[in-house]
Amino acid sequence: RLYQIPFGMPNCEDEAEARTLYLVGDFSAPAEFFVTLGVFSFLYSMAALVLYLRFHSLYTENTKLPFTDFCVTVCFAFFWLVAAAAWGKGLSDVKAATRPSTLISAMGVCQGDGVVCSAGTTPAMGLANISVVR
Repeated sequence: RLYQIPFGMPNCEDEAEARTLYLVGDFSAPAEFFVTLGVFSFLYSMAALVLYLRFHSLYTENTKLPFTDFCVTVCFAFFWLVAAAAWGKGLSDVKAATRPSTLISAMGVCQGDGVVCSAGTTPAMGLANISVVR
C-alpha cells in the first residue's frame, strides 16, 4: 500500500517547509496471497506429517487417502506457482513505483527550468528479490 507512505519532498522556494508526496500504488494483494498460501502450505505439511507418522496404518489401509493427499499437493503446487508469479509481478511494480527516476519525475519542484534533481540513494531490493526466487 504505497499510497500510505509519505515521502518528504524539498521545497526550493520556501526553505523552511517541506511538502509531502504520497507514492502511488497498492500492491498488497499479491503479497498477501503469496504469504497466505505459504502459511496454508506449511499448515498442510505439518498435518500431513502428523498423518504419515502417527496414523501410518490408516494411511496405508485406506486407498482414497493417498489419492486425496496427492490431489491436494498438486493443487498447492499449482497455486504456489501462481502466487509466486503474482508476487513477482507485484514486486516489479513496486520497484517501478519506487525507482528514483519515477520519484523525481513526480516532484513538481524538479520540473522547473534550471533545476537539477538527483537521487541520493537507490532502494535495496535484494531480500525482496530472494522472496520471489524462493
